[in-house]
Amino acid sequence: MDFSAISCYNGGMDTEKDNGRELLREAGVSYSLAAGMTVVLSFILSLILLMIGVGEEAEGQDWYKYLGFLLAQVGFLAAALFFFCRTHTSVKKFYRGCKWYYFAVALLLEFGLLFSLSFLNDYFVKFLGLFGYKHRDVSLPSLDGWKLLPVILVIALLPAVLEETVFRGVVFGGMQKGGWGTISAVLISGALFSLFHGNPEQTVYQFLCGAAFALLAQRAGSILPGMLAHFVNNALILILKSCGIDLSALPFAGMVTLYVLSAVSLIGSTVWLILQKKNVRGGVKMGKIFFLAAAVGIIICSVEWIVMLIKGITGITV
Repeated sequence: MDFSAISCYNGGMDTEKDNGRELLREAGVSYSLAAGMTVVLSFILSLILLMIGVGEEAEGQDWYKYLGFLLAQVGFLAAALFFFCRTHTSVKKFYRGCKWYYFAVALLLEFGLLFSLSFLNDYFVKFLGLFGYKHRDVSLPSLDGWKLLPVILVIALLPAVLEETVFRGVVFGGMQKGGWGTISAVLISGALFSLFHGNPEQTVYQFLCGAAFALLAQRAGSILPGMLAHFVNNALILILKSCGIDLSALPFAGMVTLYVLSAVSLIGSTVWLILQKKNVRGGVKMGKIFFLAAAVGIIICSVEWIVMLIKGITGITV
């Protein structure tokens, strides 16, 4: 018997397992780094504003609002650069393309998510309202005229590129290469995506979007379609707000038509993605490695979510 062949085979398995373990650790670290950097940068910004004597009145100014949105993106950028440097990952392979029809599916999926799930999310907000939670509008920079363009850049384009890079490329990609089952990886990455945003009333919507984008990335073998869907989601919301269009004010027939079309798009695109037989069976292999590495980020995001929930219920600043 050729024992050297067996040795080489086992060595190959060990190497693959080691690679999976390392990628899971890097995925968890990236999640923690993105969350931690956001907190650290927010603290530094607060200190600087305090030192130069800028008071609470700054919160209503556009430059301050831009900084608020940019801090998270700087955190994602740091996490992505850290991952690329530590793992020596090829940027070209990381952002590889895919079949054109996945981009079409991404648009149909996003159309369904944005309009069908907004209806579902309204019920979740009403559920929170049973405990005294009050809706809080996101404070946006001015959307008037040309000012819409920089807002789209900061709130639509940058998150589409950087959040998809970290969540679907690094985190979800690490789960896949670590041997996690498709269902487990899709659901857990969706939950982590939702938790990171720290907005209780968007919990359901963000979770379903995160899970859908993860499934899209797995089926397409690329994060580019998800970037397109993510950008369209954010940009369309901003454009509707800029134009003063309130979809809830549509005539009943218009609302029904919109919801039916979006539901058909959502169900059709989701079923089509599910039927693409690329599932990996299994649970959460070496999950301890990932969750230990991601623990700091999970704790930070959980605390932020709880704080925002308390604010929404009590109306006080925590």
